[in-house]
Amino acid sequence: MFSILLLLHVLASIIFIGNNITGVFWKVRADKTGNLDVISNSADALLRADYQFTLPSLVVLFITGIWMGGLTGWERFQEIWLGSSFVLLVIIALIWVVILSPKLRTLVRIAAECAETGKLSQEYTAVSRIWAIWSGIVTLLPIIILILMVLRPGL
Repeated sequence: MFSILLLLHVLASIIFIGNNITGVFWKVRADKTGNLDVISNSADALLRADYQFTLPSLVVLFITGIWMGGLTGWERFQEIWLGSSFVLLVIIALIWVVILSPKLRTLVRIAAECAETGKLSQEYTAVSRIWAIWSGIVTLLPIIILILMVLRPGL
């Protein structure tokens, strides 16, 4: 059972990290085109990808991580690498729920309005900047978790 949970956990982390990196990549590329239809379509696709890949993989990471913790003993969460990884994952989830997802929904709405009017608004630029900063953080934190999980400092 543990091996299956570990496999699911690793696959979920690949999907989570991969979707974060590619999402930022495609949004930056879309914005650089200056084509408002491309920007609008990319923002919409990014929102869909978040709900189809990011959210499910985040849920799987929590479920499998907690389940494996239960199988191996809850005291394992006191190990610095595991406890820190869990805290960072909680921080990622909070950032995603409280900041990133709402900002992305706002970006989808604004980008659609911009595509209709034919002019990129300052509101889009401002919200996009906030989204980019927090997306960068949420892209780096899982990489830190990955390093902690592989190197297991403190063992």
